[in-house]
Amino acid sequence: MKCFWSINVLTLSLFVMISCSALSAQSILESPNQQITVTIDYQDQLMYSVSYKDHDIIKKSPISLIINDGTILGKNCKATKEQKRTIKETITPVVAERRSKIINHCHEVKLKLDGNYGVIFRVYDDGFAWRFYTEFDQSIKIKNEQVTFSFTEDCPIFYPEPHDEFHCSFENLYIKDKVSSIDPDLHSFLPVMVECKDSVKVLITEVDLEKYPGLWLTRDYKKPTQLIGRFAPYPLEEKIFDNRTMEATKQADYIALCQGKRSFPWRAVAIVPEDGDLLESDFVYRLSPELAVEDTSWIKPGKVPWDWWNALNLWGVDFETGINTATYMHYIDFAAQNNLEYVILDEGWSELDDLLDLNPDVDLHKLIAYGKKKGVGIILWCVWIPLDRQMDKIMPIFKKWGVKGLKVDFMNRDDQKVVEFYERCVKTAAQNHLLVDLHGAYKPTGLQRAYPNLLTQEGVLGLEFNKWSDRATPEYAVTAPFIRMFAGPMDYTPGAMNNAQKRSFHADHHRPMSQGTRAHQMAQFVVFNSPLQMLADTPSAYRQNPECLEFLSRIPVTWDQTLALKAKVGDYLAVARRKDKDWYVGAMTDWQPREMTIDFGFLPGGKYTAKIISDGINADKIGIDYKHQTHQVSTDTKMKIKLAPGGGWTAHLIPVN
Repeated sequence: MKCFWSINVLTLSLFVMISCSALSAQSILESPNQQITVTIDYQDQLMYSVSYKDHDIIKKSPISLIINDGTILGKNCKATKEQKRTIKETITPVVAERRSKIINHCHEVKLKLDGNYGVIFRVYDDGFAWRFYTEFDQSIKIKNEQVTFSFTEDCPIFYPEPHDEFHCSFENLYIKDKVSSIDPDLHSFLPVMVECKDSVKVLITEVDLEKYPGLWLTRDYKKPTQLIGRFAPYPLEEKIFDNRTMEATKQADYIALCQGKRSFPWRAVAIVPEDGDLLESDFVYRLSPELAVEDTSWIKPGKVPWDWWNALNLWGVDFETGINTATYMHYIDFAAQNNLEYVILDEGWSELDDLLDLNPDVDLHKLIAYGKKKGVGIILWCVWIPLDRQMDKIMPIFKKWGVKGLKVDFMNRDDQKVVEFYERCVKTAAQNHLLVDLHGAYKPTGLQRAYPNLLTQEGVLGLEFNKWSDRATPEYAVTAPFIRMFAGPMDYTPGAMNNAQKRSFHADHHRPMSQGTRAHQMAQFVVFNSPLQMLADTPSAYRQNPECLEFLSRIPVTWDQTLALKAKVGDYLAVARRKDKDWYVGAMTDWQPREMTIDFGFLPGGKYTAKIISDGINADKIGIDYKHQTHQVSTDTKMKIKLAPGGGWTAHLIPVN
């Protein structure tokens, strides 16, 4: 019998419950390894402070919920009950983004406070989190939530380019500066990363964003080392622009309408000593809501040749390419020949504002049937507005037709209404056995654990930007994995075969190219997490590069183990991943050429055949130059590799019988 929660609980023990008569005005919680200490003060003001290895990182920081007519939950508070427990369990993810077994071990305190509310703190070996809960009989308005991070010193911070509004694509470059340098009139979406004393990394995000707006951060006006939270107001009126975008044109003086009895999002803060720990982390998954889908047998991760980035540019074919049946049949043939599970039909298969008004040039039913015969599923792109309007009708129809999934685009907001759409979308899709890729989306907040049919999510400045700008750089490619990818899988859409060094790059919407080298693009398939991984270039381009195509046809999209080998945020990284008995290694650099040594000591023993794609000798001049080599390696091997500017290196390690 399938376990509904897909969790093997090792221990779950309540170790103390104290009556209100014995309570002090403070609760102290340590991580299992005793490296992180969180102190919660609750008297005049609910506050927390944090130390790591006996060094203060975050000094007393006030937190509260402001509800209804201005009542402050967290002010003049009195604890009536304190419950502490240890959680220790093994989670088996339905879709293994980083590893197939996750150890969830933390200490928790639940404080019940006078006034029908409380707060829960959890402390892990690699971070801490808190969330409010309320126990009111009636629904409530959340006027605001006070979220603060009062750092003990003026730390360097990586944060997305800030905004003066709450409507954006969530696809921004990162700025590195001091906390005190942030413009307090602007705000940035999550995650952000702060570098504290001794290079300790503090990564701030949020988890379990259910029926609640997303958290943004800025600097406090009066306290230059304190970050504070901001939220999009609740939208009262909305207007649709160009059939793609819906903006809030009138906003309330509150941020959310909520049931009186509920838990609020986790404010999640990872604390790790090494940059590479961020690449390995499943911290967000541990805090995420538990599995809400009983039958998951139909959920199949996979790879997808993507039509939009390459503008359907095929050559050497005997038909006119475009948004038509013949072109998509060719894509299906290509997928079937190369072990690719799906084909996506991006914009054009239907009218934008009516998903049942099909393009007569695209015989959708013929393509679905042809794909089924070839073992290739069809995924349909759509704008979120008509999908939301037609959802209850259209998703059962898609299921009946045999559609396998949806790529949903242009939400570009994270106010409460749009957050509610996410959950409604993936839940209804799960009921109809449809996979989901949330494009035009904010960062993941753990919804993919509850609904593992949500395979990937954008909220990343992906390769598409090189069609019209120079923003998708190698620097960004070695920064986003530490920050954005920490929150969950990211639909970056790698795989360009037209690769250019900085001096020869130019944006081209119809024949696009990537910045950096061919090996840099290949390494992204190892480094970037996405259980629904797009191949951005055209089948014709891949066929002209058979060694790269063979590598892409073999590479998995889910993993049993992930190890960071080399890592420095914004500069370089090298990651090893295991699937069954095979290992894959991906290394990437920014525009700085580098040498590094790959130590294969992570291998369990025996000999391996290493199929390697690396920068060619002239890759510093011509980005497409690469080498394909085969070597034998073992756990004792140490291999020196050279990375060109914007370069990469990747290997598939196959055990020798």
